[in-house]
Amino acid sequence: MLQVYLVRHGETEWNVARRIQGQSDSPLTEIGRRQAHLVAQRVKSENITHVITSDLGRTRQTAEIIAKACGCDVILEPRLRELHMGVLENRELSSLTPEEESWRKSLVDGTPNGRIPEGESMHEVSARMRAALENCLNLPVGSRPLLISHGIALVSLICTILGLPANSERRLRLRNCSISRVDYQDSPWLASGWIVETAGDITHLDMPALDELQG
Repeated sequence: MLQVYLVRHGETEWNVARRIQGQSDSPLTEIGRRQAHLVAQRVKSENITHVITSDLGRTRQTAEIIAKACGCDVILEPRLRELHMGVLENRELSSLTPEEESWRKSLVDGTPNGRIPEGESMHEVSARMRAALENCLNLPVGSRPLLISHGIALVSLICTILGLPANSERRLRLRNCSISRVDYQDSPWLASGWIVETAGDITHLDMPALDELQG
């Protein structure tokens, strides 16, 4: 059985400012760095063998802290990037027009072909996230990888593992530096292949975490 840990990056300055990040970037806040250290303390006894991260700055910062605790190198994986939010990247949520807000909401309310102009659809992000996860099956036997990604991207991955459409209504909360785990197994009681063991665990955190939609 292959166990894969999934971690969302720590809190960023744009998370606090309620600015849409997508594949743009902003640095971790002091709280975000502390969250990453708390994840590191939680997983360092789990024999993590690979720390694989989105190549965006906020995930790389989170990964460096976790990898140091686990004694691993950081492996960059662009397929783990956040959903591209198109023309709305860098915008504050409070500044969106009604039409722009409808584009953003189409990504989380089940709209079949929801997309922000010049951005990605949920089907596109889930496909590349699933490919990055499947690549873990090529790691040496006995590996225990930890993947670091983003809120919307991770939700899309977990939902598709559960058999939900990539564009299904978003009903899974993954806070900053939450930990999820998915396993690849052949079980007499569960569907063979990927199964969800845990999702959105924040019991290792010692402070309230933001709950934002922009990832």
